[in-house]
Amino acid sequence: MRWLRYWRLKFRRRVLRPLRRLDRTAERFMTDILYERRRSLGTSIACPILHCLSVPFRIATALRRFLYAQRILHSQYLGCPVISVGNLTVGGTGKTPFVELLARELSRRGRSVAILSRGYRSRPEPFWRRTMRAITHGDGAPPRTVSDGKSVLLGSDVAGDEPHMLAKNLPGVAVVTDRNRVLAGKFAIDHFGCDTLILDDGFQHLRLKAQLNLLLIDSTNPFGSGHLLPRGILREPPQQMRRATHIFLTKSDGTESRELENFIKKYKSPRAPIIVCCHSPKHLREVHGAEDTVPLAALAGRRVATFSGIAVPESFERFLEGEGAIVVHRRHFPDHYRFQEEDLEKIFAAAVARGAEWVLTTEKDSVRLNPNQYYPLPTYFLRVEIEILRGEEDFQELLRRVGGRDRSEPRAPSG
Repeated sequence: MRWLRYWRLKFRRRVLRPLRRLDRTAERFMTDILYERRRSLGTSIACPILHCLSVPFRIATALRRFLYAQRILHSQYLGCPVISVGNLTVGGTGKTPFVELLARELSRRGRSVAILSRGYRSRPEPFWRRTMRAITHGDGAPPRTVSDGKSVLLGSDVAGDEPHMLAKNLPGVAVVTDRNRVLAGKFAIDHFGCDTLILDDGFQHLRLKAQLNLLLIDSTNPFGSGHLLPRGILREPPQQMRRATHIFLTKSDGTESRELENFIKKYKSPRAPIIVCCHSPKHLREVHGAEDTVPLAALAGRRVATFSGIAVPESFERFLEGEGAIVVHRRHFPDHYRFQEEDLEKIFAAAVARGAEWVLTTEKDSVRLNPNQYYPLPTYFLRVEIEILRGEEDFQELLRRVGGRDRSEPRAPSG
């Protein structure tokens, strides 16, 4: 067995680690192009090629929308309210905290809510099991129940980061993942008696008919460079804003962005209100530790190191610096990156060398950390919640359209 262990370690060092580094370099290179973060000879060569590739992408997405509009492809109804939450761009608009707010408010009004997610970057079903299903002509794998509304049943590696985080933060709300959102919706209705479905990242998902289409737009970087994938961050052209019933401007700092709102008004439906909201940092919480919270005031003047694997890490770091933290070391990873032991060792070594007192990460990143790993410095994640800055009346009207009564409101006298 020693020789087998020896060759396994050698294979990991000589093959797996270089491949992992290459994959990370390629992903970082593509991210730099998508968000136009850095110009180099490589990006200058790649940009025209990717621009040409965005043309067939535009045609394919337009054809798909046309087929649904002409009812050649059919959207399906499930007999209960379906609310789609999505965006025109890839990542970075703050969908997860918004879905959390929406689910919590609807649940508070007495709705039985299920969140339907694709489970991006979740662990796929083993190949041998898929093969056996194909050979035996058995039914497909059932949707994954991340939460049945009572307890969290799957970890982030199996369920995906966002579904696991939502399940952890939303007791009483079911979270179901499947690429087939129609199947996931039927499963939630049949098994958990849900009467309201929230379609996470559903603006481009046309197969399940949504009664309300909520479109989130990042006010700090609404449309990127204006190019479609794979050249830019747009999944669809801005003209598709007309499909939205409500538009939420996220990550606002409270100042009126008249130019952006005028641009949106050119394309949106006249009946779609614009609701402005912000991502408000609430407190710090220890990673894999107690539920006790640390107030943000504790950041003032404190030397911290940060690491994150999210689409827009700069917004996370701006939050910390806005609270007075001194960021002495920062490390960025690709979105949804699975942290390896050696990655964390390097982060903490650099943090200690630069005199950091704490190491901070995002809540979404915290669910991907190994709970058994030792951290030589106090390690916290930043808890962020959505707050409505303008358009609260429109948001409340949205909730009333779904149905249910706010339990905090006094009941009207009978008779």
